[in-house]
Formats: sequence, structure tokens, C-alpha cells
Amino acid sequence: MSRPLRLGVNIDHVATVRNARGGAHPDPVRAAKLAIEAGADGITAHLREDRRHIVDRDIERLMAEIDRPLNFEMAATDEMLGIALSHKPHAACLVPEKRTEVTTEGGLDVIGQYDHLVRPVGELGAAGIRVSLFIDPELAQLDAAKRLGAPVVELHTGAYCDAHSPAEREAELARIVRAAAHAEAIGLECHAGHGLSYDTVGPVAAIQTIVELNIGHFLIGEAIFVGLTNSIARMRKAMDTARAAGMPA
Repeated sequence: MSRPLRLGVNIDHVATVRNARGGAHPDPVRAAKLAIEAGADGITAHLREDRRHIVDRDIERLMAEIDRPLNFEMAATDEMLGIALSHKPHAACLVPEKRTEVTTEGGLDVIGQYDHLVRPVGELGAAGIRVSLFIDPELAQLDAAKRLGAPVVELHTGAYCDAHSPAEREAELARIVRAAAHAEAIGLECHAGHGLSYDTVGPVAAIQTIVELNIGHFLIGEAIFVGLTNSIARMRKAMDTARAAGMPA
């Protein structure tokens, strides 16, 4: 019997479109509510240092207005730690962040930044916020996350989604499968996300040791053509079908 698989919908790029004109439309909080109606189990929002999409008021409204868990993506900075501790979202996912990047370019280097991460992981956990670390599917990084005390890891699926050949994609998928199995073996809850689409989600959704997928940019882009509710409902169906069928990895 397959394990349940949650869908977290990232609404960052609704805010990107809004901010292009500097007004109030389209409203990312409205998008979050539609996502929940369409089958999302939670909402993800990344408050970046430069506020390029989600802004502080969005976080305030999401905390007040949605009835599903909020996954607050954040860099491990004093500013973001203070914001997370003041709002106390359900979860906080620590991600690497560079001001010049277009999107998150890779996983957090838990090994190299171990000492820097001790404080935010400890303080978030002590406040009752479920801490997740966004990392590449590397066993050594998983082991470091476990030592750090984070209960959750989210595997970066970008290399798998961006693979240039079937052989490369299979190799990247195998890395994800190994990492997810190792996460479970050492007692970490395993999530995954970044770049997933209708074409790539099935094999990842079929990995029984992954319990949540976080998907955003593709769903918001597809919504231009079919509407947000339809884009999310189709993704939800694709995930559930792959999970139930136990598609081979």
C-alpha cells in the first residue's frame, strides 16, 4: 500500500507578476486559497532578502487567512530568523540565497555551513517550527542535516528535471531514490522539489520514502493557459496516480 504524498504549492510567482506593476493584483493569498481548494495540502512562500516576489505583508496575510500549513522558505539570516520567530509558521525551510540568482541554484551546503546553521535550526525548533533543509541528494549532506537536528530535508530535484538526456535523467533520479532511502534510514522526513512538471513528477512521486512535493513555478506558468485550479488539480492527479501505481524508479 502506497504512503500518502502531500503537495505544497509555492505561490511566489503570483507575487512576481503582481510586483511587475507595483499594485495589488494578482493577489498571492487569493492564489493560495485557490490552491487549497484544488488539492494543495500546504502553501510555500519564500521571503527573499530583496523582496523580489513575496513581501512581509503577504506572510502576515497567509498566516491569518489560510487554513493549511505554511512552509516559510528563508535564508539563514538574522533578519529572516526574526521574522519566522515572530510569525511561527508551521514549517521553515532553510535555503541558500544569492542576491544575483534568478532562482535557487542548488542545495544548502550543510557540511560547509554547519556552524552557521546551528543557531537558526535550534531556535526555530525550540519555537515549535518544523525545520527543513533544502539540500542536494547527497548522502553526506543528509548525515550533516541529521547531526544538526533538523527533522526534515527537501531534496533539490533541479538536476533531474533539467537533465539533457534520458541517461542523465535516470542517473539523477537514482541519486534521489538513494538519498530518500537514506533519509528514512537515518530518521529524517523527506520532501522534494524544484523544477517539477507534469512530465517529470511521476517517477519522483512514486518514491515511497518521499512524503511531500513542493511545486510552484511550473504550476503558475501553466495557470496562464488553463487556470490555476486546473493546473494544480492536474498535478495532484498525476502525483496520486504515480504514487498508487508504484511507478518503477
